[in-house]
Amino acid sequence: MVQRLTYRKRHSYATKSNQHRVVKTPGGKLVYQSTKKRASGPKCPVTGKRIQGDYINTTHQHIGGLSVRTTFKNATQIPNFSASFTSTPKL
Repeated sequence: MVQRLTYRKRHSYATKSNQHRVVKTPGGKLVYQSTKKRASGPKCPVTGKRIQGDYINTTHQHIGGLSVRTTFKNATQIPNFSASFTSTPKL
């Protein structure tokens, strides 16, 4: 017989914001695990198409600044890189 599952949070309606997936615990029990909404990613302001090659972050991740996975090809692409090595401040 199939094991019955109950929601772990108080939101009991199967809406778009209340998506779950079934996960098996190490004890062999089936439980619901909440899933996050998928982000749409950055779009071009002119054409409205998605920008290829850029990471898809949620709005909350964009607020935190640069993504952790952001890489730079060389040191000159890092903002204020040359200014950090000068001894006298630039006015």
